Amino acid sequence: MNRTFGGPAIYLDRSDINTDEIIPARYLTEVTKDALKPYLLEDLTLEGFDPQGEPLQQAGVIITRKNFGCGSSREHAPWALEVNGIYTVIAEGYARIFRQNMFNCGMLAIEMPASDIDRLFALQQQGGVEISIDLVAQKLTAKAGEKEENFQFPLTPFDKALVEAGGWVEFADARY
Repeated sequence: MNRTFGGPAIYLDRSDINTDEIIPARYLTEVTKDALKPYLLEDLTLEGFDPQGEPLQQAGVIITRKNFGCGSSREHAPWALEVNGIYTVIAEGYARIFRQNMFNCGMLAIEMPASDIDRLFALQQQGGVEISIDLVAQKLTAKAGEKEENFQFPLTPFDKALVEAGGWVEFADARY
């Protein structure tokens, strides 16, 4: 599966963004991933954030704080990100089930220390931030204007294999 990890970043400067804020429960009866597309982050209340705004529509990466994806354990939350072309979330930490659902869908849930997240947040002062990811080297580069920051990020071999395969189903199909 060909996916581009990286792209323009959108910042959600809050911890504990839950799955109901990622995709409201009232849309869980939809039968296709595409049907979830217009509702991504619809109920997120965050100063200056517009779920219909251009920054979210163009984003390829979300940068946020800790415990992203807490709340209900549903695959719809990563699906709503996926159908909107957001295959990478960078945070201080994740709810356990959300994190695994991201990898099971062949997406990146990059966990970094608070100090690195703070550096990423500071970078947005330079203007729009573009993230590029080298999955093999487990390296992330963030650029804004003339400024560039580089980071290493950890991935278990299994999580990396899930992402490289395109998700759990593709991983299992290739091996079993």
